This record gives sequence, structure tokens and C-alpha cells, in this order.
Amino acid sequence: MGLWIALIICIALSAFFSATETAFSASNRVKLKTVDGPRKERAQTALNLLEKYDSLLTTVLIGNNVVNIAGTAIATVLFTMFIFKGQEDLGATVASIVMTVLVLFLGEVGPKTLAKQQPEKFAMAVSPVIRVLVWLLRPLDLLFSLWRKLLAKLIKPDEEESQIEEELITIIDEAQTEGDIEEDEGELIRSAIEFNDQDASDIMTPRVDVTAIEDTASVEETAELFRKTFYSRIPVFHEDLDHIVGILNEKDFYKMTHDGCTEITRIMKEPVFAPATLSISNLLKQFRTSKTHLVILLDEYGGTEGIVTMEDVLEELVGEIYDEHDEVEEEVVEQEDGTMSVDGSMQLQELLEKHEMENRYDADTVGGWAGEMLEKVPEVGDTFQVDNHEFTVTEMDGFRVTRMQVTDLPEEKEEEQAAE
Repeated sequence: MGLWIALIICIALSAFFSATETAFSASNRVKLKTVDGPRKERAQTALNLLEKYDSLLTTVLIGNNVVNIAGTAIATVLFTMFIFKGQEDLGATVASIVMTVLVLFLGEVGPKTLAKQQPEKFAMAVSPVIRVLVWLLRPLDLLFSLWRKLLAKLIKPDEEESQIEEELITIIDEAQTEGDIEEDEGELIRSAIEFNDQDASDIMTPRVDVTAIEDTASVEETAELFRKTFYSRIPVFHEDLDHIVGILNEKDFYKMTHDGCTEITRIMKEPVFAPATLSISNLLKQFRTSKTHLVILLDEYGGTEGIVTMEDVLEELVGEIYDEHDEVEEEVVEQEDGTMSVDGSMQLQELLEKHEMENRYDADTVGGWAGEMLEKVPEVGDTFQVDNHEFTVTEMDGFRVTRMQVTDLPEEKEEEQAAE
């Protein structure tokens, strides 16, 4: 009778150790840190064990293996003594099969499934017992620790960049799919995570689109430019855009001209410059420290590459911000015939991600990519093909691509191109 009780205890302990392993590996540290009240002490014990997870895991694995081996040995004795008398080989074989099934269902799958439902609760419940076991098995843990260090030296892991951002984005995608967060909330969190991955040049108004005024312009010319553009700030240059000497604020302009000022150079403020390669997060810091809303971006030669505003930075977080004077034009427009019309100024990375294509190009925008692929200045009607997509230039503004059409090629056509 005593052996049967010992066998039951071994199976129960196997279940205990298996559930403990799953509970601690699945526990959320943030949830444990926020536990208050009478359970706070146990939550702290669980956290302390998690801080030394290798020791915890060693203890659990030692315990689990010991009870499983002991259980199998006891079962073998029971089967050979009471069930298969005189047939030791058959008894040992049947005992091994029965114990494998019992341990699998009662000692592994069942306990781990239950522990995974409420891992923090289970981890707190067993933490006092596990803490004692960790202390008792400390000598063995030290031995295994030396073995782990030896293995670490023999097998050096590849040095890879942290995948934390990718993991966070995956978590957000899953939460959004399961309905835990709204699409807008997911986009906002995703934008915040990816915020520092972009440079100022990715969100700037390029030099060719910059509206500026020369420092010799009259008050009337300046007022007319403010009326036509609806801009609140305009850069002031001397001779050309590579020599920007100030920023003219609309409110300051009308206030000073009302007081009789006739020279815009007396109204403008000192410009703030930054390299176009500056990260967006550092650019935001510069906006805060300089207390300005417009920064002039410089290329590597010191020339003007473009301008960027505080609004441009905020739009990277919350999406496009329109006022009553903005002409709203969608970057991507789905056509009735199944094709897609895209803005030439759209970031190339966004377009390639939409079509699950690899970015192996130098261009930053869709329009720039067209020139790179065609190896010439694009013209309306120019076409090129990448993977199973056809790209056609549909609109130009001077030498710049403003719209392109994307057509998905049928599989037969794609196979013909591959054969050619």
C-alpha cells in the first residue's frame, strides 16, 4: 500500500513542478509589481525568484526529473511484484508505458494548461515552497551554473540588435486583431514605437517645394505671399535658398507693418538650423529648446535641403493634421479597376510594405524610386515592373513624379516575365 501512495505522490509532485515551470515562465512582472494588500509579500517573493530565473529553472527541472524517475522505478516494482509476477521484462515495459501516459496527461499537459490560465496567481501560491527548494538545492545549482558558463563560452550567441521594437509591434498587432485595442489606438502606439526610426529628411518639405521670400521684398509683396499661401511662417533668404537669413512670422509681420515698419529684415527672427540626418526625436527636442516651430534642414555640404515644422513631427505620431486651407489628397487611392494610384512623394518603404516587397533601393520616395528604376528622368507613361507588380508614371510636375499607378500582374504574365 505504501508503494501505491508513493507513486501517487510522485505523480502529484510531477504535476506541481510542471505547473510551477509554466507559471513562472508565463508570469507578467508588471502585474506582480502592482499587487497590493496581503498578497504583496508573496508577489515580491515570486519577483525575487524570477530575478534568478536560471536557479529557479534548475530547481524545478531537478525536482521534476527526480520524481519522474522515482515514479517510474516505483511503478516498475509494483507491476513486476503484483501484476506481472515472474515476468519482470513485461512488467517493466508496461510500467514504463503506463507511467509515460500518466506523466504526460497528469504531470505535464494538464498542470501546465491550468497554470497558464492564471500564472501570477499560481506563482505567488507556490513561491514560498520554491524558495525553500532553491535554497536546499543551492549546491547543485552552483554546479550547473559552472556548466552553463562553460557552454556559453563554447557556443557564443550571434550579436544581434535588440528585437524589442519588433516584439512590441507584434504584441500591438495581436491585441488589435483580438479587439483589445482600437485601430486608431494601435496606430498611435505603433507610431510612438517607430518614432525614432526616421530622420528629419523623411518628413521634411523638400527644397523644391519650399515657399520663401527674398530679404529685399517689399511689405506689399510679403503680404501678398502670406495671403496666397496661408502660411503662418515663411523663410527669408538672401540671394538664394542656400542662404536663409531669417524666419518671418505672420503675426509679427502684420503687427510691425501696422506700426509703420517697411523692412522685413527688421521683423524676421533668427533661423534655426539642423542636419537633415537628425532623428525625429532629437528634432523634437530641438523644437522645444529653441522654442521655434520651423527648422531649416541642411545637407552635408551646408546647403538647404528642406524645411520641417512642428506640425510635421506631430503628424508622425497622430497622422495627418489638416486645417481649412489644406487641399486633402490621399497618398493611396484604390481604383475601381483594381489598380492603385499612389502619391509620388509617398515614402517608398510604406509602398513596399503594402505589397510585401523587400526594400533594396536607395530612393526615399516613390517618385525618386521611379527615376532609380527607369535610370532616367521619368515621363508620363513610363512603366517598369518589379516582382508581380507593374508601376506606371501617370502625372508629372516638371521633372517630378506626382502620381503613379500600381497594377498587380496576373500569375501567367509573371511566369512569362520570369522565363524571359
